[in-house]
Amino acid sequence: MSIIVDESTTVLVQGITGRDGSFHARQMLDYGTKVLGGVTPGKGGEQVEGLPVFNTLAQAVEVTGANCSVIYVPARFAVDAVYEAVFADLKVVVCITEGIPVMDMLIASNYARARGTILIGPNCPGITSPGKCKVGIMPGHIFAPGPIGVVSRSGTLTYEVVNNLTEAGLGQSTCIGIGGDPIAGTNLLDVLSLFEADPQTKAVVLIGEIGGSDEQLAAQFVASKMTKPVVAFVAGQTAPPGKRMGHAGAIISGTEGTAQEKIKALQEASIPVASSPAEIPQLVRQALSAS
Repeated sequence: MSIIVDESTTVLVQGITGRDGSFHARQMLDYGTKVLGGVTPGKGGEQVEGLPVFNTLAQAVEVTGANCSVIYVPARFAVDAVYEAVFADLKVVVCITEGIPVMDMLIASNYARARGTILIGPNCPGITSPGKCKVGIMPGHIFAPGPIGVVSRSGTLTYEVVNNLTEAGLGQSTCIGIGGDPIAGTNLLDVLSLFEADPQTKAVVLIGEIGGSDEQLAAQFVASKMTKPVVAFVAGQTAPPGKRMGHAGAIISGTEGTAQEKIKALQEASIPVASSPAEIPQLVRQALSAS
């Protein structure tokens, strides 16, 4: 098994006629993802990568029966694309776009949750269930099927950790980049609970970063709710206070959002924390043997 997406997932690309949408539509198709079409208002009737383009998502869903969408729409239009996807009752919506205002996403993410849609992102690399489905911008060649779940607030660190796991012979069940914005449609606790319930997943790698308190909440959840081993890495250990480091959510206020505070909370929950991404495969093997 896997979580959220698998071989039954069928995908529509919102913004398919743009540079990023068309490029990643081809990459997803090449990976084996069942991409059924795309949406760009005013471009209905055209084709991109052999896929039909529709004017509206509602029309695309009616014709194709897709159950997932991925959004490559410019920031000023992206929140409307999220609403359109949720209103179409899609099971999963992955928003790659960055730069969406926080208040817009606060309302949109609550709307998605209320409608029962799993919203991943914004400002995220997407989700991959190796050998089954890739939705987003993750490089498909680094993945291998296996028992390790990966959830990350960082995009590029996700790729590094996954590549290290694969080279160490530790395949993955599902890898999710939830995004680095202050408001994420899916948070660490959401993903950890899904991994806990997934029979394929035997251990979880959690990649955190500075800013907010998600990792502290995740540590409490792992300590009280999870039976599967979790190992972690926290990025931004040398980041200066008061400086935003790359992601909109990666800003430290007081001491709560520091890497040191997060590492302390994780370790107090008996979660091994790697000092570098290269250490993660070894920690995973140790966690699996001890479980």
